[in-house]
Amino acid sequence: MESKDSLQATFWYSFFFLTIPFFLTFVLLYLLRSKFRCCNCEICTNYLLSGWSREFKNICDWYTHLLQNSPRQTIHIHVLGNTITANPDNVEYILKTKFENYPKGRPFSMILGDFLGKGIFNVDGDLWLFQRKMASLELASVSIRNYAFEIVDTEIKCRLLPLLTSAAKSTDGGLIDLQDVFRRFSFDNNCKFSFGLDPGCLESSLPISVFAESFDLASKLSAERAMATLPLVWKIKRYFNIGTEKNLKEAIEVVNILADEVIMQKRKLGFSTNQDLLSRFMACITDDRYLRDIVISFILAGRDTMASALTTLFWLLASHPNVVSKIREESNRVMASNQESASYEQIREMHYLHAVVNESLRLYPPVQFDSKFAMEDDVLPDGTLVRRGTRVTYHPYAMGRMERIWGIDCMEFRPERWLENGTFCPISPFKCPVFQAGIRVCLGKEMSLVEMKIVALSVVRRFDVKIVPPEVSPRFNSGLTAMLSGGLQAEIRERVIAA
Repeated sequence: MESKDSLQATFWYSFFFLTIPFFLTFVLLYLLRSKFRCCNCEICTNYLLSGWSREFKNICDWYTHLLQNSPRQTIHIHVLGNTITANPDNVEYILKTKFENYPKGRPFSMILGDFLGKGIFNVDGDLWLFQRKMASLELASVSIRNYAFEIVDTEIKCRLLPLLTSAAKSTDGGLIDLQDVFRRFSFDNNCKFSFGLDPGCLESSLPISVFAESFDLASKLSAERAMATLPLVWKIKRYFNIGTEKNLKEAIEVVNILADEVIMQKRKLGFSTNQDLLSRFMACITDDRYLRDIVISFILAGRDTMASALTTLFWLLASHPNVVSKIREESNRVMASNQESASYEQIREMHYLHAVVNESLRLYPPVQFDSKFAMEDDVLPDGTLVRRGTRVTYHPYAMGRMERIWGIDCMEFRPERWLENGTFCPISPFKCPVFQAGIRVCLGKEMSLVEMKIVALSVVRRFDVKIVPPEVSPRFNSGLTAMLSGGLQAEIRERVIAA
């Protein structure tokens, strides 16, 4: 008589032998259907899927190309079930006018659920409203704004500038990976402000190396789920715990360990009298798993987006020395000659610096696209029909490259486009939705802009930065935020300022 294990093995072999041919046939038919079906727009799906990697470094550049050539600045990709738009009227309609019809949606929550759980970026309705209300109470006050500025200023003076000084004096030519530096810098700041804890990551290369790798991998593989032609494939891989889904599960386990450690340390230190974001949430929430999801969302928001924004900003500054000179000239007019760092009020007076930061974000938003799901059938302002359950994506990266929005010089890094007689002039947030817009606009927008400005100012006043080797255009890794493939290797040199 055959053993129980032998019978089970026979069953599974038979199961796979019978089902795999049917599954492969289904996949083939689906792909053929997608290949030959009209997209109801100017671009065919098979052209989309096969062409981008041959002509462009980044898939977002390919989407930009498609949207630039669409009369409506909107396309629909049947194979992905995704309507993608760079039309400001559509963006305002989705994010404001018909906000209730375009939530994150259950499909999106499922894709990122293993990683972000019930964190603010992955939920709708009451869960989103609760987290947003709690965060807004913390971020709206003047005292918190000043506290955040003080944290960033201290981190720059005590860690960032000394680290760059050390790199400039090193024997290896002053080479350093700025993307890695900004990740560590952002993680320190975020943990201090959000959790009241200081990981000290800029002081050593050890504290978050394993965490950083796992966090980046979890972000990358979660994003790949969203881009999957057949969602069924990643769901099957997750069920059997194989391939990329096994890697994702292992990475998330490491991330969860760090998030649990943050919560545990916070409990040890006590949170009842503290006013950081995590303390506010811990006073209301007893479910540690929910708290862990909130912590991970804070880390995603505070570490990755800021690191991405600073990395591309310095990539642009390194290739535009005239812009760096103007930043220095403006700071010399506003600040005293012997002043080490700018005050919050002085930062607000630097209109050109503000324009530089906004121009950088226009061209290289940290979140290159964002998706919603339609609750009911609808028609966008440009006439595009949206079916119930359809994924709808607005594309800030592509919008920053639309001639119809920014003019014929839309591909140029030109901060002056934001100025009128030397004064910064904002535009509609629906034309440049880097921080989202409407009801779900980023609560940390103003603090993020201030952080970018004070970092940029502090570094360019003290150092010259040269990218090694110089790149004509950046290549991004796939992920929830735009990170440069291979980092940003830079040569740091201390400035010699004439007396």
